Amino acid sequence: MALLFFGKDPNTNGDDCPTVWVDDTSSDLVFQGWKADDATEAECLTVGHIPDTEAVIRIPARMVAQIRKACDEAEQRSAVQ
Repeated sequence: MALLFFGKDPNTNGDDCPTVWVDDTSSDLVFQGWKADDATEAECLTVGHIPDTEAVIRIPARMVAQIRKACDEAEQRSAVQ
């Protein structure tokens, strides 16, 4: 597996910040983000359980352009597979 890097949060120092990648093998999007606060997680739980293998994360809106590029890449790669 290789991850294609698309960007980090542009308003951070580049360390320990939200990041987006595309998995080269599966075309899945991979995100590093801030852990959601308790209130956000509680609201998410109103529509269903959050399994131990999943997490609620927050990605800043300023990363939309990077995420859009990653989505386009993932879509193109998955169409080829």
